[in-house]
Amino acid sequence: MKVYTSVAGLPDGFGPSAVTIGKFDGVHTGHRAVIDRLRQVAQERGLTTAVITFDRNPLELIAPEKCPSSLVSNEQKLDLLAGTGVDATLMLAFDRSLADLPPEEFVHRILVDRLHAAAVLVGSDFRYGARGAGDVELLRVLGAKYGFEVVLIDDVRPEHGRRVSSTWIRELLAEGDVRHAARLLGHVPTVRGLVVHGAKRGRELGFPTANLSPESEGLIPADGVYAGWLADAGERYPAAISVGNNPTFEGVPHKQVEAYVLDRDLDLYGHRVEVSFVERIRGMVAYEGIEPLIAQIADDVEHARGILTAETA
Repeated sequence: MKVYTSVAGLPDGFGPSAVTIGKFDGVHTGHRAVIDRLRQVAQERGLTTAVITFDRNPLELIAPEKCPSSLVSNEQKLDLLAGTGVDATLMLAFDRSLADLPPEEFVHRILVDRLHAAAVLVGSDFRYGARGAGDVELLRVLGAKYGFEVVLIDDVRPEHGRRVSSTWIRELLAEGDVRHAARLLGHVPTVRGLVVHGAKRGRELGFPTANLSPESEGLIPADGVYAGWLADAGERYPAAISVGNNPTFEGVPHKQVEAYVLDRDLDLYGHRVEVSFVERIRGMVAYEGIEPLIAQIADDVEHARGILTAETA
């Protein structure tokens, strides 16, 4: 997949293309349905597939008090988009100049002049241009003017008619329901970050952990203990993962992610790893004394082992 970070960076003669536009936060199953249809349209018509997305949620600029946390970082988003088989992604900086671009200028400058769009795939609630003034009807009018077809994509509604959305997935992660979130995402919720030195309490207890830097990428689920995976340099290891402030001890930062790799003592300091959450085992609990804590951790490890063994069976 080719990645472009500005309209000017697009090569002359790009396309003709089939294009879709959106935040693509999490690249979930709803997004993947759009991209599957995009690829189908492109294959039928001999077009290049292109995704237009943004380097931040537009609300971060327009209404920061309403802006939710992102499910994935920009780098994670690009990796996920690359996995869909799309030909190119244009990740635009959502700055004031882009936010103030009138709808017709957005269409003419980006879709027509640079991407040479022949088909534009959007949902029925698609808005674009300054103050969201552009809608699907205007896009159809502009399509007739500039020579591209507008293709409407139905929402994906897998359960009780609710539309798959990044908002729903955030709700599930806030509840610790990572298994349900994974079904909506189409991939396991994952955070990525640098392994840093911690207080080494896990090692003292017999369960050495890889502690992720607080600057990790991806939305961390609710506090608790999870079965999951730690990936490093192309290798994937089963892990029991703790998220939270570890209430048995003082001074542990909130939302600390610690992964204990089952049956392996790996030197991961300074490595950039991915930690994926398969299933929540329990919430976070404060224990009175070290022995009950060690017993609980041992039980968590065996529980995680059973879950992950069943996953790979």
